[in-house]
Amino acid sequence: MNLSVSLGNLKLRNPIMIASGVFSLESAHLFPLDNIGAIITKTITLNPREGNPPPRLWETPAGLINSIGLQNVGLERFMKEELPSYLELGAPIIVSISGEREEDFPFMAEKLVGKGIAGLELNLSCPNVAKGGIQFGKDAKMVKRIVKMVKEASSLWIMPKLTPQAPDIVETALAGEEGGADALSLVNTFLAMAIDIRSRSSRIGTLMGGLSGPAIKPIALRMVYEVARAVKIPVVGCGGIMSAEDALEFIIAGATAVEIGTACLINPQSPKEILEGIKRFLEEEKIEDINELIKTLRD
Repeated sequence: MNLSVSLGNLKLRNPIMIASGVFSLESAHLFPLDNIGAIITKTITLNPREGNPPPRLWETPAGLINSIGLQNVGLERFMKEELPSYLELGAPIIVSISGEREEDFPFMAEKLVGKGIAGLELNLSCPNVAKGGIQFGKDAKMVKRIVKMVKEASSLWIMPKLTPQAPDIVETALAGEEGGADALSLVNTFLAMAIDIRSRSSRIGTLMGGLSGPAIKPIALRMVYEVARAVKIPVVGCGGIMSAEDALEFIIAGATAVEIGTACLINPQSPKEILEGIKRFLEEEKIEDINELIKTLRD
């Protein structure tokens, strides 16, 4: 049975990717690294960020609101202190980068050339920062411009991560493709809030945060379906994938690979369990190659 997939020039042994923000070197021993197609690092910015004030997390009945705020050590310390250990894990490493200014993206990309990474995910969709993030991702022209700048600055494989709050997700996806993206990742979290009725205050320190988990899956699935029908480059689906059946829905809708995020916070073994469930399904359906399943939704 063939489980390998191609995201343009990037070949993965299977379609299971760990989403940005749920994996760290400290927690690496909890994950089934032999069963993962690729690891996407937490988002790195040019300069260190302390992140947002607490509380940063709030669990909802069908999801999780987070407002981490891209806490990270900055690009230079990441390359010196963390990246070497990531590269020893064995799985392809995709570095997620973000910036407060458009020019931060090509500058960081150029710095990461030749460092042994598999590629870059451009975080153009974080809802938890005052500058950049979702503000970039909601503007299709800016998405195209940033992707193009990164492609011109580096030879790395590039995948922008899109926001579901763009006015038109298909227009944004096409802009990324026109900019030269090798693949597209969608969707990031939805801006959301929760209120403590006794204190009349927000459950989140920044008032609002990004909602992930099962609550957003049906909407994310619809967006992946729409984008996969409109673009020619591979699409990576994410948003509330908790089970093999969830992942298979995204693949049938048009995703070549999937990112597992919130599920890893509950069970770090979920990527392995989802992959095993996909294998069982393919065996039951007598499908020898997972690529035969991609974009097979019957109209």
